[in-house]
Amino acid sequence: MIGPIVPMTEIPQGTAPAAPPYQPPTQRMDPLSEVLALMKPTLYAAGGFAVLDDIAIHFPKHAGVKCYAMLAGQAWLVVDTVPDPVLLHAGDCFLLPRGLPFRLATDLALEPILYTEAFTRPNIFRDTPGDNLDAPYIAGGHFALSGGHAEMILQSLPPIVHIRRESDKAAMRWSLERLREELRSAQPGSSLIAQQLAYMMLVQALRLHLADATTTTPGWLSALADRQMSLALTTIHSDPGHPWTLQSLAESVGMSRSVFSLRFREIVGATPMEYLTRWRMLLGADRLKSTSESLSTIAASLGYESESAFGKAFRRVMGCAPRQYARSTTTSPIQ
Repeated sequence: MIGPIVPMTEIPQGTAPAAPPYQPPTQRMDPLSEVLALMKPTLYAAGGFAVLDDIAIHFPKHAGVKCYAMLAGQAWLVVDTVPDPVLLHAGDCFLLPRGLPFRLATDLALEPILYTEAFTRPNIFRDTPGDNLDAPYIAGGHFALSGGHAEMILQSLPPIVHIRRESDKAAMRWSLERLREELRSAQPGSSLIAQQLAYMMLVQALRLHLADATTTTPGWLSALADRQMSLALTTIHSDPGHPWTLQSLAESVGMSRSVFSLRFREIVGATPMEYLTRWRMLLGADRLKSTSESLSTIAASLGYESESAFGKAFRRVMGCAPRQYARSTTTSPIQ
């Protein structure tokens, strides 16, 4: 059986196995897919557990993103700094993008115990609920983000992304049922399939969150839910090295320059040109770390006429010179 949702090997917090460099595809991806690819989410824990007795489990602060689904039963989710507990029902899915400590409990009055102790208790946790189909059963994955500046997307998300509308749960039902089946009956390749299903759950949950207008807040991610702003982001991402101006971007989405600038800033939280520069620097930072391309080649491909112009923009956005960033061994912390 696939074990509970804990790291399968000892991996230092905030790190993950090396991922391949970001490669702009021949057929362009949408902006969400591109940013996820640049962040290099790596699943280093996947699985599920059933609760066969009342208990409250504490999970400490974590790096990366956790994505879980309530496959059976119900339980309470309590996240630090979030004032109200959330009651999870069968079929609910939730993301924890901020890394905040949290606990899962069958009863809010219970004193929580650390997850490492909880998973050692006999007759409480198993890989699957077995014959006790009503027992609370949770499964999912924990993703490390090895790409730099992951906060570009994480800060656009609330502490809890809770997928609970019936229409949304129906959209995720196939993935959840397949994940439960892979965890219930170990077959050749079950571990790999479970990992891919957990990744699918992550992307589906983000997509459904975007589609729910009641949950969107100002920020980069919410722009993808707006038709014209999403088109503007797609235009930028499709050719980041193009000599874009505020006027040309406004024309690409059929808006006046002043209205486009105001609306973009209101929804994204930055001006169009600030966003363009930041995206160029994120692409450049990834290539500095992952390829052997020269600084002049990277600068030219991203629309800069000289290394010095690129370097000035890079220092302003990333906080250090390009060559210093390329030599560093750490990535930006996940907030």
